[in-house]
Amino acid sequence: MPELPEVEITRRGIAPFVEDKTITGVVVREPRLRWPVPRELPRKLEGLRVRRLLRRGKYLLFDCGKGWLIVHLGMSGSLRIVPPALDPGPHEHIDIGIGGAVLRLRDPRRFGAVLWTAKDPGEHPLITGLGVEPLSPEFTTEYLFRSTRKRRAQIKPLLMNGAIVVGVGNIYANESLFRARISPRTRAGRLSRAQCGRLAHALRETLEAALAAGGSTLRDFVHSDGSAGWFQQAYCVYGRAGAACRVCGTPIRALRLGQRSSFYCPSCQQ
Repeated sequence: MPELPEVEITRRGIAPFVEDKTITGVVVREPRLRWPVPRELPRKLEGLRVRRLLRRGKYLLFDCGKGWLIVHLGMSGSLRIVPPALDPGPHEHIDIGIGGAVLRLRDPRRFGAVLWTAKDPGEHPLITGLGVEPLSPEFTTEYLFRSTRKRRAQIKPLLMNGAIVVGVGNIYANESLFRARISPRTRAGRLSRAQCGRLAHALRETLEAALAAGGSTLRDFVHSDGSAGWFQQAYCVYGRAGAACRVCGTPIRALRLGQRSSFYCPSCQQ
């Protein structure tokens, strides 16, 4: 699934093509996404100008003046800028004509979302309950320490809890815990303030490194120009079960936490 770095890179990639541009038309070839595409969406969007493109967690927010277009890429979706004459391929469900180009949504699993709200997007049911942005000033040692008190959940699933911190999926939770030298099985409530400080720093460091590398390319995800990210080449633990730890040489182990695969070094992460 595209995580925070991949969504932010998508935002940066398409922003110059959509901001201050007028939507000339919308084609919905498949409305059956995770939630049905609103039937009236083409009529509502046509003629509106996109003032700015923001991101909240894994949601892309298009400020259209009279309302907001909310897009989520789901498990393997992508948004690409393509020429108007390029015929759609399989799983390319929605085209938005804008500024002489086409913004095209490809979503093989149809777990994504394209929705509309005339209100503040922060009040939308999918967004109102989201936690802090991990790259924001609000994500501090003290915030993480307070958020983990009296929590019996293991720290790795808690890092992926969007009500606490947004946009951190399986890849970056694993990698951040390795950088912080914390076992994914550690009970969140048992973390010391110093460990929370290490983890907050490691999470920001991991996400910034992923952004600099163009994110991770897994399965069907590509950037807005069709290119791939390469952060996966620098993974320390994710997907490396049985391989030698890059720090100490101990074989990386895998286990299931919260129905998700977790990877860790039993020597480095105590």
